[in-house]
Amino acid sequence: MRTVSISIITAVFNGSSTISKTITSVLEQTLTPLEYIIIDGASSDNTLEIAESFRRLFDERGIRYLIVSEADKGIYDAMNKGIALAEGEIIGMINSDDWYEPTAIQTVKETYAKKPFDMFWADVRLISPKGVIIKNVKEYPITTRYWHHSSTFITKEIYSEDKHRCESIYDDFELHLRLRRKNVRTATANKVVSNFCFGGVSNEKSIKKTIERIKLKYSIYRTHGYNRLYLFECMGMEIAKYLFS
Repeated sequence: MRTVSISIITAVFNGSSTISKTITSVLEQTLTPLEYIIIDGASSDNTLEIAESFRRLFDERGIRYLIVSEADKGIYDAMNKGIALAEGEIIGMINSDDWYEPTAIQTVKETYAKKPFDMFWADVRLISPKGVIIKNVKEYPITTRYWHHSSTFITKEIYSEDKHRCESIYDDFELHLRLRRKNVRTATANKVVSNFCFGGVSNEKSIKKTIERIKLKYSIYRTHGYNRLYLFECMGMEIAKYLFS
């Protein structure tokens, strides 16, 4: 059984209040990653000091620990920078206010051993002030209902050809659809591998922002060949997010 090397990337900007939990979740994996890369957007708080405080612990576990801090053009630009630096065969992205379950990397490796993939995603625990729900994923139908960026892992080989376009807040899902159109090898696992906290730009709670997100996500579906019925899909998902957040 061939094992694969895994790189984890976190893009962060002024994340001092949450970055420790994210870093700790990578450090405490049952199977260690090859490396952990933090791409900081020139934070003005003490994010860098917090990140640096973990260096000895990563060194002790034999995990390459790389911190880069410089101005960027947003989260997806930061992710692309991390991808360029990554040396692992498979890359996972975890945002600075989210965190992995301890068996996340183990789940990815076990799945790959059974079914080699180009893109993998798994269940996610969604957390908001109103409660906690588990988002169960599927490979089909192709929709955001059954996919989540925080549990997604994509091979370095695929990322070398297709990166985030840095065009909208839904660049991650646009990439997902782009890869699905290319018929890359996919795999899923109905096991929680990550925890996602509501409160980011893609969950900003206002009627105006909700309508804007519906239009944006619908345009992405249409660009990739999905029919007009996906307007109702977009509406349903954004309304659900509005009510849950």
